[in-house]
Amino acid sequence: MTHDPRSALLSAALDAAARGWHVFPLRPGTKRPALHGETACPHSGPCTGGHRKWEDRATTDPDRIRAAWERAPFNVGIATGPSGLLVVDLDVPKDKSSTDAPCGAATFKALCERTGKAVPRTRTVRTASGGQHLYFTAPAAVRLHNTAGTLAPLVDTRAWGGHVVAAGSLVDGTRYEVQGPALLRPLPDWLKHALVPPHPVNRTAAAPAGRVHRPYVDAALARETAAVTTAAEGRRNATLLRAARALGRFVASGDLTRDEVEMPLQRAGESAGLSATECRTTLRSALDWSITHNQARTEVAA
Repeated sequence: MTHDPRSALLSAALDAAARGWHVFPLRPGTKRPALHGETACPHSGPCTGGHRKWEDRATTDPDRIRAAWERAPFNVGIATGPSGLLVVDLDVPKDKSSTDAPCGAATFKALCERTGKAVPRTRTVRTASGGQHLYFTAPAAVRLHNTAGTLAPLVDTRAWGGHVVAAGSLVDGTRYEVQGPALLRPLPDWLKHALVPPHPVNRTAAAPAGRVHRPYVDAALARETAAVTTAAEGRRNATLLRAARALGRFVASGDLTRDEVEMPLQRAGESAGLSATECRTTLRSALDWSITHNQARTEVAA
């Protein structure tokens, strides 16, 4: 009897959905979403009210899943954020010529040892490259986003804004497979704390003594913050960069402190869908650039 890959992948999608995980189709044999992007959006069907990306269109509805997987042998993507998952991705070195480079599993184990914790035992999926995905239920009290190398080299995480390839999918001729017990564990507290650094909102920004209140400065801050909060997908990081550069001149002039700019822009960027790490990196470089350039202009004018 001939094995039907479409049937096997449909079963994988339905199995994931039965666990409450939101799935969407990936292009056959790849890890890339099979749904249209923002630039090619027809603004019809599910996108009638505006473009809906794969995270918004991922579903647990068996009828929708069957209708999609009847069309082609799609791989199965799991949208980690809507699924309430935090997945730790233990990757392998891309340079196959080097046998000395540690893999993500080794660097993660070293991190656990330094923290005095055992490597967490939870649902584990072997990836096509030979790496591992460790599945955890995400904490409900905090909205985690993707990270890349934040915990350790070759250790990434997938949460809101991210997806993983589900077990049963086939990439480069190798199937993603569950290893060992399939029991799903909550994200350990020590890992949660490692992924949620102290937020700038917890710091009190002190205004310089004697600073003159200027309404146009407050208006500019409110305007740029609103622009970041409402930035469209594909323009969020660029909008954050532009806002930080625009407001950096007020830091250079002493009208605002750096914290007074960073805190609202950090919150705005995260609420728009950027990760905390991405926001911090963009803000740091943009403000450094703006403050340096605007201080130079002030010195020339003086």
